[in-house]
Amino acid sequence: MNVYDFDKTIYDGDSTIDFYLYCVKKNPSILKFFPSQLIAVLKYKFKIYNKTEMKEKFYIFFKSIPDLDCEIKRFWDENENKIKKWYLNNKKDNDVIISASPEVLLSEACKRIGVKYLIASKVEKKTGKYNGLNCYGIEKVMRFHKQFPDTDIDEFYSDSYSDEPLAKIARKSFLVSGNEIKKW
Repeated sequence: MNVYDFDKTIYDGDSTIDFYLYCVKKNPSILKFFPSQLIAVLKYKFKIYNKTEMKEKFYIFFKSIPDLDCEIKRFWDENENKIKKWYLNNKKDNDVIISASPEVLLSEACKRIGVKYLIASKVEKKTGKYNGLNCYGIEKVMRFHKQFPDTDIDEFYSDSYSDEPLAKIARKSFLVSGNEIKKW
């Protein structure tokens, strides 16, 4: 079984930021949340908020989107082409995508590219509130083992050293930078 991070690994960019900018373009009134989003980022930087708390404050803009599912589909209509070709050429039926991005955002992308297994942050689409922790670092390992007990990772791909906990449990691990792939 091969496991992949999503943003900047198989997707060219950060899907959450791209979706936010897409939503701001479609509905500029979302910018009313920007001051509180910025404060949340600063509180995270000064260790007042943890990553989950900061991101939960960021996703508050979800509640201003009347039909989030429809907007997500439209977003992927425009951005599906940002899935990297090297991944599409190597994709297997039992691949797992594991990401800190919201499941509600990535599930549509996974459906379109034929990925059955997605592990991502569970964020309420009506409120932006988390159901559990941000799927990041060691949390990714815990969620992988919960969903796939007694399953080994053959190959793991990520753009970030924050995924070292997953890299350590894989038979082979690769660091992705753009379209360049090198051993971890």
